[in-house]
Amino acid sequence: MRWIPDKQLKWSTEYTATVTSGSATGTVKFTTMAKPSNLARVSSQVGDNQVVGVGMPMILSFAVDIPKDKRAEVQRHLFMASDPPQEGVWNWFSSKEIHYRPKEYWQAGTKLTLRAALGGVSLGGKWYAEKDLTVDATVGKRLIMEVDNASKKMTVTEDGVVLKTMPVSLGKPSNPSDSGNFIVMVKNEWEWFDSSTYGVPVDSPDGYRTKVQYPQRITWSGQYIHAAPWSVDDQGKRNVSHGCVNISLELSQWLYGVTHIGDPVIVKGTEEHVKYGDGWTDWDLPWDQYVKGSAL
Repeated sequence: MRWIPDKQLKWSTEYTATVTSGSATGTVKFTTMAKPSNLARVSSQVGDNQVVGVGMPMILSFAVDIPKDKRAEVQRHLFMASDPPQEGVWNWFSSKEIHYRPKEYWQAGTKLTLRAALGGVSLGGKWYAEKDLTVDATVGKRLIMEVDNASKKMTVTEDGVVLKTMPVSLGKPSNPSDSGNFIVMVKNEWEWFDSSTYGVPVDSPDGYRTKVQYPQRITWSGQYIHAAPWSVDDQGKRNVSHGCVNISLELSQWLYGVTHIGDPVIVKGTEEHVKYGDGWTDWDLPWDQYVKGSAL
């Protein structure tokens, strides 16, 4: 039998607990540990009151590596709920990150509630979690972007209705786009794209440093959906990008205005497939494989 309090207890404090079983009642006194000097932060990628896409996993990040023999205990202190209820599971995405994904995309309008009752929980070695964490968020409309290399088009649907179909240009043969099941991880009104960040000098024949409008990141390795006015004549016809999904400035501005972090992006028919973990690729694993990432 285990008991987890409704809120984090104070350090170095004596408590009395009353335990009832049937007609029997007993009390027990205990004192909590002194505040450790080695406290590790636990943070959530989903913000309180944030509206997220239907593909968004609840993501907890740890400031330290969680050894395998501690992961089950950490998981026992994570309480995830959805309204309406939907089947889901925790998956250890890495030694510093755990994700919670439903079996199917979240239903539009779902209320998500997380309580990570981790304050004072041992994370392995000398480390303890600094404090509890709670998150309340809402799932937005079911907006899905499907990119087909065969047609060189992106189809955007909302709650099953097609909003727009737009021409795209994907990665050229020497630098093909990855196919796979992605979600929007980061979106900005603009970013500097610099080839030197992945080893290609700006002044080389294939180098660049360009201010790009309306980028929406889908992989950590640098695959985005973004405005590319320089490739408008190629969009819908041929692939000329460095791996990103190129669309016009007008369409990228429109798309930026309707998407949320966590909206699914499905890319199909390219020469390469995304490596699992290059981005929040939770949906690139079938459910029967994804559940194996749980420590319980």
